Amino acid sequence: MEYFEIGNKLISKKKLYREIEKILEKREKGYSQQEVAQQYGLDRSFISKLERLGQLRQGDRVAVVGFPIKNKKEIEEILNTFGVNFKVLFTEEERISFVNDKSGAQLFNEVTEMFYQLRNYHTVILLASDKRIRVLESLLDGQVITIDIGQSPLKQDVYVEPELIKSLLHRIIGGSYEESGKR
Repeated sequence: MEYFEIGNKLISKKKLYREIEKILEKREKGYSQQEVAQQYGLDRSFISKLERLGQLRQGDRVAVVGFPIKNKKEIEEILNTFGVNFKVLFTEEERISFVNDKSGAQLFNEVTEMFYQLRNYHTVILLASDKRIRVLESLLDGQVITIDIGQSPLKQDVYVEPELIKSLLHRIIGGSYEESGKR
């Protein structure tokens, strides 16, 4: 549905999302909350609350789950550089093997254990198809960053832009493993 109906108001999702994006872009460019609020006829506290709604905790406990990843080795190297110690990346072939090589009970137990472990991380980055992201995100609480790598069902490996992952991890962790000397 492209619209929300609230009382006698018809609210466009696209327009709302576009305006929120513009507000956050101005904040990213260095405008103060007060300046942005004045430009949009809003209270400064609304801008603050809007930012808080989308804020991701900063911390170095980051987990990454992604499939099907064409450049899996390259992404793993980046994750290792940043000290990400929980990572589950599959190519399509590996994903199919992971599912098919186990009994239903084994698969259930492994997936349950994986989600249990993921809940111990400040931030979980998901790289998956649109539908898989929605399902996985609903099973995790906490900070989840999603990177939609295509429309379901994905049947082939997808190339993930390494610079996107580096930039994201730099913002979350605040520097690479080599730069920070962590761990």
